Amino acid sequence: MDKKRSNPMEWLNQMVGEPYYFFHFLSFFSYFIVRSSASNVLSPQITQLLFYREIQAVLAFFMLIAYKMAREETWEAFIADTLFVGKIFLIALTLIMDYHLTLWYFVVFSVIYVLTQQPPYEELGSASKLTPLQLEALLTEGNTSRFWLVEFRASFSSSCRRASRCFPELSITYSNKNLSFGIVDLGLFPNAAEKFGISPGGSMGQLPTYILFENAIEVSRFPEFNFEATPTPPITKRLLARHFELDWHLLEYVNGK
Repeated sequence: MDKKRSNPMEWLNQMVGEPYYFFHFLSFFSYFIVRSSASNVLSPQITQLLFYREIQAVLAFFMLIAYKMAREETWEAFIADTLFVGKIFLIALTLIMDYHLTLWYFVVFSVIYVLTQQPPYEELGSASKLTPLQLEALLTEGNTSRFWLVEFRASFSSSCRRASRCFPELSITYSNKNLSFGIVDLGLFPNAAEKFGISPGGSMGQLPTYILFENAIEVSRFPEFNFEATPTPPITKRLLARHFELDWHLLEYVNGK
């Protein structure tokens, strides 16, 4: 994960203000209340077994989190994986106490999944939010950048939310007079998906999709049209920079070409 971290107060405000984080916090906190109450009704053998399993779960949880922290590039992906692992361990522990409690937590997490969604990274960096008509106008006008790298995303896509930080941060590094960055929200403009050859949902979902245009002509995209032939790797800044040769574009601009 990047060394640049968000302000802790920002995450605290999100935890309180965002339903997705707030309801997850309440769900995990409720375990401690249930656990303290269960100690009075569980047999000594079950209580001892539960205590050992809790220690094992905590150790395994922190080992997995340390691994994810080293592998994940964005905080959004790290938080999503952390909550997912935490829910697995919590449900596993409740099985020791009572299967009714397990079913209750399963229902709670299902309701949170249906009613809320993880908020994406909101900053734009040097990228511009565009409508399809604005994008078409910018591509066809001769007085704009020679290259446009455009991210097509949608808020309903978990992959888009996990990778939402990558594109704005790339734009800060590589944006120049020859290369501009734009973002089109297909959740707001679903009809644009067909125009640019993007399948937004289902088993062939291609979100997020990144397309590089040169003088209004598509020269490259990720994922490719035949993306189902090989598994699509997680979106990272390094992957996008390598795929679209952003370092080469930056050097070309610096050298005045």
